[in-house]
Amino acid sequence: MKKKLLVSTVVAIGLFAASAIAAEDSDTLVRFKGGIGAIPVSNVTVAGTPPVVTVSRNIVRNISSPGQIWVIRDLEARVKINGDIKVEGKGLILGGGNNVGRATGQSVFATLICEAAAPFVERSTTTTGVLLAANGDFKIDDVLVPLPPATCASPMLLIRTAGSGNWFAAGIPVVAGNSSRGNDKDDD
Repeated sequence: MKKKLLVSTVVAIGLFAASAIAAEDSDTLVRFKGGIGAIPVSNVTVAGTPPVVTVSRNIVRNISSPGQIWVIRDLEARVKINGDIKVEGKGLILGGGNNVGRATGQSVFATLICEAAAPFVERSTTTTGVLLAANGDFKIDDVLVPLPPATCASPMLLIRTAGSGNWFAAGIPVVAGNSSRGNDKDDD
């Protein structure tokens, strides 16, 4: 009798956990796993001494990159249908310049863009942002404004600086059936 009760309890707990996971996925609009740091594009004009260096921005959906390289070690984000967003980033630091390997006091916020072509709607967390830790780690737990649409056909998540609004990192969208980066929903 005790054995049957124990098995029944374990099965009930498993079913409850599975239904909770299914409910969580049912209200998820889009997920991101992994991140890419911003790399500005530099052009050097050799007319003159010293040569004139112009930096052109790496523009993503009308949002410019910063003037310096940024890298990110890891990023995970989940956006719900109601606009709730949770982002956890690790190691968002400078990848070049005199402060390479450091986060130098910036605050960041998240922007979700669902449109593949202009006009783009920027759905953002509070633009005052959250402060990067010295090692570049950060957590965002907020609501996007304006709210996202019911479907997000071409999801782009940008982590942006509260100062200029430039993007420092982009999230890699989770695509069902793409196991090459471990992006299947089954790997949670």
